[in-house]
Amino acid sequence: MVEAMFGAAAIWVTLLLAVIVVALVRAKSAMLRILLVDTVTLILVALLLLYAERAGRPYYLDAALALAMLSFVGTIGAARYLAERRVF
Repeated sequence: MVEAMFGAAAIWVTLLLAVIVVALVRAKSAMLRILLVDTVTLILVALLLLYAERAGRPYYLDAALALAMLSFVGTIGAARYLAERRVF
């Protein structure tokens, strides 16, 4: 039963990833693209977490945490640069 739930969650998250990538390709504004790239990385974090639990390899949790932190910092930096034309 647990394996079926992990499979269903992986399929659902992969479907969400495909929809977000299509929206990213169609996005017109730079701010929307920044937000969609952040959303893609968060969905990738979810996939890493699912894989870490299913495979029983905890070092994927570290990779997911690092990706989430870098994504947050990158989104803040890109949005600030887009708004003010400076990062610091």
